[in-house]
Amino acid sequence: MYKLIDVLGIKKNKLIQFIMKFKGQIFLSAVLAVLLLATYYPHYDASEKEAVLIQALTNGLDQLHYKPATIDDEFSKKAFHLYLDRIDSGKRWLTQKDVDQLDAFELFVDDQIKSAHFDFFDSSVEYIEKGIDKTESFYKEILSKPFDFSKDTEIEIDGDKKPFAKNDAELKDYWRKSLKYAVLSEYISKVEAQEKRLKKENEGKEMVNVTEGEDVVEEKEDKEEEPIKTMVELEEDARAAVLKRYDKWYTRLRKERRTDRLTSYFNALTNIFDPHTSYFAPRDKEQFDISMSGTLEGIGARLQTDGDYTKITNIIPGGPAWKQKDLEPDDLIQKVTQEGGEAEDITGWRIDDVVSKIRGKKGTKVILTVKKVDGSIQDIEITRDIVIIDESYAKSVIIGKEGVINNVGYLRLPKFYADFNRQGGKSCATDVAKEVEKLKKQGVKGIIIDLRNNGGGSLRDVVRMSGLFIEKGPIVQVKPREGAAEILSDFDEKVQYKDPLIIMVNQYSASASEILAAALQDYGRAVIVGGKSTYGKGTVQRFLNLDRAIRGNEQLKPLGQLKLTIQKFYRVNGGSTQLRGVTPDIILPDNLMYLKVGEQDNDFPLPWTEIDPVEYSQNVTNLSNLNDLVLASKDRVSKSKVFSEIEANAKRVKQRKDRSVYPLNYEKYKTLLDNLEKEGDKYDDVFVEIEGLSIENMEEDLAKIEIDEGKKARNDEWLKSLRKDVYIDECLNIMKDMTLSN
Repeated sequence: MYKLIDVLGIKKNKLIQFIMKFKGQIFLSAVLAVLLLATYYPHYDASEKEAVLIQALTNGLDQLHYKPATIDDEFSKKAFHLYLDRIDSGKRWLTQKDVDQLDAFELFVDDQIKSAHFDFFDSSVEYIEKGIDKTESFYKEILSKPFDFSKDTEIEIDGDKKPFAKNDAELKDYWRKSLKYAVLSEYISKVEAQEKRLKKENEGKEMVNVTEGEDVVEEKEDKEEEPIKTMVELEEDARAAVLKRYDKWYTRLRKERRTDRLTSYFNALTNIFDPHTSYFAPRDKEQFDISMSGTLEGIGARLQTDGDYTKITNIIPGGPAWKQKDLEPDDLIQKVTQEGGEAEDITGWRIDDVVSKIRGKKGTKVILTVKKVDGSIQDIEITRDIVIIDESYAKSVIIGKEGVINNVGYLRLPKFYADFNRQGGKSCATDVAKEVEKLKKQGVKGIIIDLRNNGGGSLRDVVRMSGLFIEKGPIVQVKPREGAAEILSDFDEKVQYKDPLIIMVNQYSASASEILAAALQDYGRAVIVGGKSTYGKGTVQRFLNLDRAIRGNEQLKPLGQLKLTIQKFYRVNGGSTQLRGVTPDIILPDNLMYLKVGEQDNDFPLPWTEIDPVEYSQNVTNLSNLNDLVLASKDRVSKSKVFSEIEANAKRVKQRKDRSVYPLNYEKYKTLLDNLEKEGDKYDDVFVEIEGLSIENMEEDLAKIEIDEGKKARNDEWLKSLRKDVYIDECLNIMKDMTLSN
């Protein structure tokens, strides 16, 4: 017994407490389960690196997190269930029997953490991998035979609403229903596609028979007509398509590493503290930095897995591959060679391993051996350089509407990006200041800043950016777990832009977006326009480099980094955006208005709190007529057919989201799909190009756009989407009211 205690990293008194909970057969089964697990794993201590890593994580969380959780039995329960839900949320691999075996660890996760043991994690991986092996045979067998879609059965597709299968037989039945549902959807699509093709062909035949007097002229196409398939053949094709899809999925699952699964385990532990505290393995942190900065050192090509191969999907304009010209979309990479090194065959590699070989320091060279679309093999040498991913950067255009207002600046900011790793790197505050200057040169009557779907980013930059629109003053209060709040202020008395300002937000505007919107709303400097509320993330995160946190152990590094919540931010009025978000001054209907989205929908979010306000004021503009602006907009929206349809569609979206049971009978499912399609068709033409709405690039931007076909195509698509944006249209109406009142 003492050996078992030592093996599992569980204190003696706690194991006794566990044993006393059970009696009779239940007791015997539970103890045998634990003994079986103990017997199965001959080496219970985690690897040295994993042990050091979990100790570093727990130390960092305990010392630095804003509200550190007590790692006890209650914590253990939460972590246990969160982790199980994440590793098999769809109830695809584990049975209730498996879960019962793992239940032995429910109160011991905390002990495992403290003793740096990984028995629970190892057991879960073993059960998941067995489940994957088992279900691979399930889907291959099930898809080898035709389905009978005449039976009156149904499926629950929401994993949260169904229990774990009792045993393997019931799990196989889950899979049979799931695969039947997938094949039924594919089958109906193929049937409809063939019907449309035949209808089009018949219409074409009628068109080529042209009568002139008594002569009939018949035109024939040279290409061979696609054969008409029977319903049996179409069902077989549908099963083949689903089989191919699942084969690819399971190929990806087979490439999962222990480190990938361990990251999921660590994040189930860290997310008990709050949703935004998480572990980043070294490669994950590299990707995060690229996302934040919009820059990387490499060749400038986007890749994706295509079976055992890695395919080029896109060449980033302006990057090294784009300048070199030989690498093209759809090229398959076979080998990667470093300058002066030997070629490495990357067939079957995970995509992140391929990426790590292709990226590298500016000025170094890499040779890619690729298979071209025509089958030829080519070696392509590319000199790595800094690659700019400009889609994430601030950009602006001139907008207006005939008969309403013209010459208004529109500035889109996708994220609050910043390059913290490079001196003089990109900064969204600097870029927004430049865009504002460009718009001022155009003599715009007002500026609309679009923060919709902007998930936040650099706190430093949002403070600087807010200062562009006020003289000086506090922007946000940042409170650590102990002590008074720090006031982050704009100290520059210069006001870069003094004219009317609108901030657009939606439910996915979060964090730094909420700081900017809240500050300018509190100051009365801008009108905030959007959905019912923003996301509601009122916390601040920092990265802890675990290599620096752990002395020595150089052979174990890199360990990665811990992103943890160290502060909460508060508005200058003392309120918090946590959970509640920012409520816009003018609320417009949108497709998500009836859904529960945002911070409140996460597991274990920190609560809403408030602190004392600080003094703040501005003399740039006066929004004393805000109530009039709100009433005027509300009146327009109430009379708008478009917004009425958007609200009706929002109700439909809510109903669709709540539906989780679907029929597996062909006629019933087809009828359901037809009805859903008809309902959806009503809203297909809601977003069309708005008459009189003009969106134009500024001359100095056009010069950079026109030299690159890819950039020009993306810009054209962007402008086209803006011309259909009813929210921009209403913002122009609001801007007109604002300018008339000044």
